[in-house]
Amino acid sequence: MRINGSTPATGTPSCAAPFRAAGARARAGLLLSTFLVSLALSDAPAHAFDLFGWNPFSSSQDAEENGIPNPFPYEVTLTLAGEDSDLEKTLNGASQLVSEQATPPSGEAGLVARAIADFERLVGQLYVEGYYAGTVSIRVAGLELQQALAAPSLPGPRPVPVTISVTPGPRFTFGTISIDARDASAAARALVDSPSDYGLVRGEVAKSDAILRAEARIVRDLKAGGYAFARIGQREIVADHDNNQLDVRLSVTVGPEARFGEVTVSGTKRTDPDFVIEQAMIPTRAVYDPKAIKDANKRLNDLGIFSSVRIVEGKAPGPDGLLPITIEVSERKRNVIGLGANWSSSEGFGVESYWRRRNLFGKGELLSLEGSVGRIGQNALSDLEYAARIAFEKPGAFGPLTKFTTSLGAKQEVPDAYRSRSITADAFLVRQFSDSLSARVGGEFFYADEQDVFGDNTYMMAGVIGELSYDTRDDPLNPTKGINALLFAEPAYDMRGGNGMLFVRGYASTYQALDEAKRFVLAGRVGAGSIIAPSVRDVPAARRYFVGGGGSVRGYAYRNIGPRLNGEVTGGRSFVEASAEVRMRVTETIGLVGFVDAGNAFDAMYPDFSQALKIGVGAGLRYFTPVGPLRLDVAVPLSPDKDDPKFAIYLGLSQAF
Repeated sequence: MRINGSTPATGTPSCAAPFRAAGARARAGLLLSTFLVSLALSDAPAHAFDLFGWNPFSSSQDAEENGIPNPFPYEVTLTLAGEDSDLEKTLNGASQLVSEQATPPSGEAGLVARAIADFERLVGQLYVEGYYAGTVSIRVAGLELQQALAAPSLPGPRPVPVTISVTPGPRFTFGTISIDARDASAAARALVDSPSDYGLVRGEVAKSDAILRAEARIVRDLKAGGYAFARIGQREIVADHDNNQLDVRLSVTVGPEARFGEVTVSGTKRTDPDFVIEQAMIPTRAVYDPKAIKDANKRLNDLGIFSSVRIVEGKAPGPDGLLPITIEVSERKRNVIGLGANWSSSEGFGVESYWRRRNLFGKGELLSLEGSVGRIGQNALSDLEYAARIAFEKPGAFGPLTKFTTSLGAKQEVPDAYRSRSITADAFLVRQFSDSLSARVGGEFFYADEQDVFGDNTYMMAGVIGELSYDTRDDPLNPTKGINALLFAEPAYDMRGGNGMLFVRGYASTYQALDEAKRFVLAGRVGAGSIIAPSVRDVPAARRYFVGGGGSVRGYAYRNIGPRLNGEVTGGRSFVEASAEVRMRVTETIGLVGFVDAGNAFDAMYPDFSQALKIGVGAGLRYFTPVGPLRLDVAVPLSPDKDDPKFAIYLGLSQAF
């Protein structure tokens, strides 16, 4: 690369490998531009704001008011020799001068520093696209960069004109490619003996990032094969300008094969070190595998008792090939208090709080006291919804991947359709099969005293519960990709009514970002359930299926969709629900959502699709905070029934699903 027709290339960007010349081949180095950048930046004010991104509404006055001293506006044009609209778009996107033109730098020195940095970025982008014989010329106020840097003041009009001229030259392809691991064992050489397996194919476009990706994959494969200290020892990349080819030779330092050695723990105070080792599940004497380290780190963090976890590998394996491992942890405070709130115009205001005691006996145990009050403002004090619960968790109850949970809770529910006072006791074993798949199996005792359209009834049920969950979401509070699914089944027996019944339900949601920046996301959710029971009235009202309200079909009153008797909702033995959302992130903190919800509950044991679904539509606003998006939704019911509002407003934390 050449800058302003000067001596060969003065900048090799961090995203590309340094290129060595042979004979008439050009040599790329780091010296001149690195010196220019450091010199220019030394004069630029440290608090300039031109690194903080694009602001479409900024001006020189705005910049000064926002803390940028002496904002220095400019006008930039980028021209590309030849007709390649895709490359031109890519270069415009890579140029800081172009993308941040609306955010002026601080003073003339700030503009020159931005231009010098842009040269590095544009050269790097050409390398990424496979162009190694092009030129990049940047002029500020008609001056070459070196002249602009030395000038006491930039001449000409204001805003200062800045021109960028790029001549990409021919596109290079890969020539000779070799991966040298001669000092390694035959097994190690077999892992990396095919460059094409790593995307380095003779004759294909020689993109610089393909080389970096190949290096990372080579090291990753060697480490996965037990070579803990594998690295790229030397990189030799030659741009042959006579043939427009890039020759690549990677020398790999493999190092000795290692096996996991003794595991020790440091930093524990209350926690039993043996418990930490057991939960880490690092297989002593097994062949070294970085995935085992990664999984151990995640399992220890998931315990919730450590503020930090660091797994340190030894500097070298011992004579026996065993690599010592040290787990360094820092324990979190043991007592936690939390408070939450939610509100909707149809369900009123709700608050909840909890107290938790971590690491109760030194092996990750958790004791929780939880309480909530709901429908505040909708009912008299005696008719509020409330719940209280005490819960205990014991990780590693039957091996590191299984935990035991038990709880005792009481609640009162007062939707428009019924009143229920209940006590629930349960106990479960939870097994984690993988990062995304888990299962829960256990038993439950349920007692309820209820009043509904069928009169006063008392239920005493015992059931066996099985639950399977699958979750690949990238963020539970604001997912942009992945699947979240749950399948629940419970055979139960009512000892007072003498009735057996089976509860089955399932939910699944999926998310798909439409762009690389994840600003546009499509989200969908479906759910269905069935209760095998003699009749609706034989099922406790609190266990029947109702639809409507936040988390269901928005816009309708809470649990106000379903079969009716004398105009009152009874709840059903089956239901279906579906939701679709289009989520758009307008700025880093503001988002918009449009949604459609549909669903119904049915008297029959299986969904009766001859009955129309209730539909709600609406829009929402999201304010993204460090702990998750703050949600405000407004929904309208398209076919409201008795007790349904004309519209409903919902406020909460996280996306609706």
